[in-house]
Amino acid sequence: MSVQIPKESFIFLNNLKKNNHRDWMLENKKEYLANEKILKSFYTEIQQGLNKSDEIAKQKIFRINRDIRFSKNKTPYNVHRSVSWSRAGAQRRGGYYLRLEPGNSLMAGGFFAPEPADLLRIRKEFEMDASEIKQILNYKEFDKAFSGFNQDNRVKTAPKGFSKEDPNIELLRLKSYVVRHKFTDAEVFAENFSEKVLYHYQLLRPFFDYMSEVLTTDLNGESLL
Repeated sequence: MSVQIPKESFIFLNNLKKNNHRDWMLENKKEYLANEKILKSFYTEIQQGLNKSDEIAKQKIFRINRDIRFSKNKTPYNVHRSVSWSRAGAQRRGGYYLRLEPGNSLMAGGFFAPEPADLLRIRKEFEMDASEIKQILNYKEFDKAFSGFNQDNRVKTAPKGFSKEDPNIELLRLKSYVVRHKFTDAEVFAENFSEKVLYHYQLLRPFFDYMSEVLTTDLNGESLL
């Protein structure tokens, strides 16, 4: 039987948003811990589902405490709950992400801010031949779910060493290669929510398989592993 996320978990987060201070959290710690227990069971269910067709090396549950050292926003707590899963082995690239937040829940996957060497390798591949990644992005179910890469993280014109006239410049400008899909609160509370999340993660596999091949070979297709 699937773990169902209770509406109370979002009621708690909405109340935290209105009372984002340590005293309130201490007063409501019992409720917080009860919600976390259910959410952790849900995360475990997702990881088990991922492992049926993939291999997960690590699950990371992001802390509710915010790092406020370098932030103008000094509220101590996040008003969402987030978790990510890393794939196992050097031959498997890409990662899965899930964010649960009232009115702003989403799943995401891909390559967020890859290290410079990986970013250059991806761009060089797309400069040379972007037909395969475009085919993946244009696949009917993939496009319906994600509508292309997220555009938030990109350079203004062209990366250093690349032409702004390149026919694939919109791909080359990106600094992250991530797709995401939003869920309504009603979808989050539904009995089949884990199935919906896993369905969208499964859609990522052709993308992950292709990008893993790119990042583990050189431009001549020779293995780097």
